[in-house]
Amino acid sequence: MVGSILGLINHGGATHVAVATDHVIESFRNALWHGYKTGAGIDRDLLSQFHLLEEALIAFGVVTWPMIEFEADDALAAGAAIAARDPAVDRVIICTPDKDLAQCVRGTRVVQMDRRKRTIRDEAGVVAKFGVTPASIPDYLALVGDTADGYPGLPGWGAKSTAAVLAKYLRLESVPADWRTWSVNAANPASLARALESGRDHAFLFRDLATLRVDIPLFESVEDLRWLGPTPEFAPLAARLDAAVTAPKPEA
Repeated sequence: MVGSILGLINHGGATHVAVATDHVIESFRNALWHGYKTGAGIDRDLLSQFHLLEEALIAFGVVTWPMIEFEADDALAAGAAIAARDPAVDRVIICTPDKDLAQCVRGTRVVQMDRRKRTIRDEAGVVAKFGVTPASIPDYLALVGDTADGYPGLPGWGAKSTAAVLAKYLRLESVPADWRTWSVNAANPASLARALESGRDHAFLFRDLATLRVDIPLFESVEDLRWLGPTPEFAPLAARLDAAVTAPKPEA
């Protein structure tokens, strides 16, 4: 991870960098929906590295946001929104292709980067990928669901039908109850309308789960994010990591 961040700086030209982490897996969303993702099933060896990662990033001199009440994605969304308001910022790059972060994209100013594929997704890219604008992404996820986060969406609402309806109506509350007025290319619109009517409360709840919080006061000035090099604590930490030996697992 540290090497990846260094690559952003040395080869990607990044000057101001911040990393958000899930210091704990659960967040306020777990109180809203019983099926929301938890730390259950995460490999212990992987989970044990989370706090060490935060320690390494901070020692490396990277601004780090360990999230507890909120999620790392909320911090990325809030940080991007704060940075985008600064006229001195050329472009804000959110370094994840995750679909929920697509709601944060704004034109070509706030974009997503898939570092593995070396691609940039701007607002036109979001529309090309999902069939809806960034503003409709929470509504889109509310209908199709997000298995990674643990909410199912509504029955029958697949990606294509959801995109067709939201491309025209944008938000859940704007979709007419009478499917005969939709005039969109959606499969089984009568069934979709019934599912939306009967599952309206769940749809709005799922949209709330999918909506990233951008009002978290993470920093005051973008200059707070400028990378100035490793701290004095980084060298001894690196030496400790280099000296680490993986203990053999006990035989069953």
